[in-house]
Amino acid sequence: MYENENPVFDNVDAYLEERLTPPDETLELTLNRQDEAGLPPMAVSPLQGAFLNILAKSVGARRILELGTFAGYSTIWLARALPEGGKVITLELQDVNADLSQRNFDDAGLADRIEIRRGPAEKSLNILINDGVKPFDFIFLDADKIRYPTYLDQILMLSRPGTLIIADNVIRNGRILDDSGKDPSIRGVRTFLDMLKDHPQLDCTALQTMGCKGYDGFAMMYVR
Repeated sequence: MYENENPVFDNVDAYLEERLTPPDETLELTLNRQDEAGLPPMAVSPLQGAFLNILAKSVGARRILELGTFAGYSTIWLARALPEGGKVITLELQDVNADLSQRNFDDAGLADRIEIRRGPAEKSLNILINDGVKPFDFIFLDADKIRYPTYLDQILMLSRPGTLIIADNVIRNGRILDDSGKDPSIRGVRTFLDMLKDHPQLDCTALQTMGCKGYDGFAMMYVR
């Protein structure tokens, strides 16, 4: 995550969080454990977590796929959007992150709604595809930016008409404009966005975000 050089962003986020996202011991504990484990502050902000929660509710999601569990903060927001019997499948490469996330899910009382699949996301996605699982209603992509183009092809095979897909960190503090190709993460996101242009299966847009997480943004895709 990029360093925030504008204190106004932090102050506005704090103002909005105070009014729109009430104190939540479970979510605060998740962030505290993330810090105690020495993990970088890469989780979505509270306002962004609430945004994902509202989006998932608005499409009536019962099956959610997340790429990139990290400490489980966004996963908890998504799982709370589910109705009875709903499920989040979240993919995480690092065992240390998966172990911490499972502890957070257990303490949040959401373990029955969340399944962590460990290992490279590309491999886990291929297993889901080959197993012929039911399509997902909502997909949150927040994993290795280098592989966003590969993930797009795979998650489309796990979608249906009406699936909503959200991809995080697509602005990269404005560095998305860098076409030198030297940064593999920028190269991956640029290729991903190029794939979205005139995509035959998708209606797409993107939103720039400025707040306590710095300057970044989401890409949003609706499967036709």
